[in-house]
Amino acid sequence: MKLPSAAVAASLLCLSIAPVLAQASPPTAPADPAGTVPVPATRRVTCLATTQALQGQDKRDQMQLCMAQARLDCLKQAIDQKIVGKARKDFIKTCAGSSDGTVQ
Repeated sequence: MKLPSAAVAASLLCLSIAPVLAQASPPTAPADPAGTVPVPATRRVTCLATTQALQGQDKRDQMQLCMAQARLDCLKQAIDQKIVGKARKDFIKTCAGSSDGTVQ
């Protein structure tokens, strides 16, 4: 299965913009006792911004791809920080910017 070039471009854009936005955002809450500081919902906002020009099924597909990549990035971060169990699940939801862990 080949991904359209727009999908690849949107994914790359998500990956390149998210860290910049995360650094530019002021912290919204103090660090929790476990030492984990989830990134604000910039990843979801970034995905929304990259799919803004698309419509219909293309928009939904690109949004799903972008959010899946964001969740994968958050999972990698949770593994690096050795977060396990329910805390990992909560961290990934918070980090990816989705309130219930699903793509809308």
